[in-house]
Amino acid sequence: MPRLTFYPLGNADCCLVGLVDGTQILFDYAATRDSNNKQDKRIDLAVELRRDLKKAKRDSFRAVVFTHLDNDHVKGAQDFFFLDHAECYQKGDRFKIEELWVPAAAIIEEGCEDDARIVRAEARHRLKKGYGIRVFSRPEKLKMWLEDQGIPFDSRKHLFVDAGQLVPSFSIPTDGVEFFVHSPFASRLNDTEVVDRNIDSIFIQAVFAVEAKTTNVILGSDLPYEALAEIVKITKARGRASRLEWDVFKMPHHCSYKSIGPDRGAEKAKPTEETKWLFEEQALPGAILISTSDLIPAKGSEADKGKQPPHRQAYNYHKGHIDDNSGELHVTMQHPKITAPERLTIEIDNTKARVVKGGSSGVQIITSQSAPRAGTI
Repeated sequence: MPRLTFYPLGNADCCLVGLVDGTQILFDYAATRDSNNKQDKRIDLAVELRRDLKKAKRDSFRAVVFTHLDNDHVKGAQDFFFLDHAECYQKGDRFKIEELWVPAAAIIEEGCEDDARIVRAEARHRLKKGYGIRVFSRPEKLKMWLEDQGIPFDSRKHLFVDAGQLVPSFSIPTDGVEFFVHSPFASRLNDTEVVDRNIDSIFIQAVFAVEAKTTNVILGSDLPYEALAEIVKITKARGRASRLEWDVFKMPHHCSYKSIGPDRGAEKAKPTEETKWLFEEQALPGAILISTSDLIPAKGSEADKGKQPPHRQAYNYHKGHIDDNSGELHVTMQHPKITAPERLTIEIDNTKARVVKGGSSGVQIITSQSAPRAGTI
């Protein structure tokens, strides 16, 4: 049955999606653990993913999605993946990417460094060659970039996916899952000279089907509340509210209040009209929220006073509405316990989604079931 695996990486993202047939899809990759620090409780991501792919009898990912190029979503990519654009990234024990998914901003952005520069180089190489890539949105700037490379846009337009479309690489009849794109918007990139990695990142709803029962998963990237509000308004205007319903939500930006609203609050972040609708009204009974983040800071601690997420007030807001929904809220660096965080695995079947215990050891003990149907700032 399909599985989602989230890894304790601090304020960083990586979600492995495993399908029934063993297909592996990876959303972001951030190898954040400091191997020289024995006290570092973050997981060794490369080791864990190698084990996961070996268990699935795969040496490649069907798709690798880099939602945007911030370090907490791409760190270590040049050391882990087999990359086609340069031989130096083709040696050793590396894993191939059958199809690379990136936002348009990852192609047109200038001034990238380190892993972001390498991922951009791979994306540009594949787009130039016309294979193994999906680019999300097609602003005029991207058309101009192609023309500057001497490549007619029409020869590559089949590789682009706009907001409001399904990614053609997967379908429920064939794969048991479909991916609906909410962001990025080509119009925003047309209207500004500045690439904002968070606002221009990939925001997707995945719909899994198991024995005619569907489970909706939102992978929230790092979008701020302004971008979420725009998504909500457009989705409502087009009569597609179901495309923002969710059983599982990887909350945006590591439990930041700025993905809820402008007001951090003393005890609880205050949502806007749109984010309240998204987080509260669109959550299906027994839904699961995931915060891919460091520990939630204690009140009055130094971390609580800082600007960086996770924010205690954001956690309190989400905890309140998810409890009212008989749901669950999990923090990756606190699962299953603060002293020894492990991978967090969600299993999807014909009763929807549930968290399983013992993901690192392979033991599959169900610890929770749904109700009746189951960067930087």
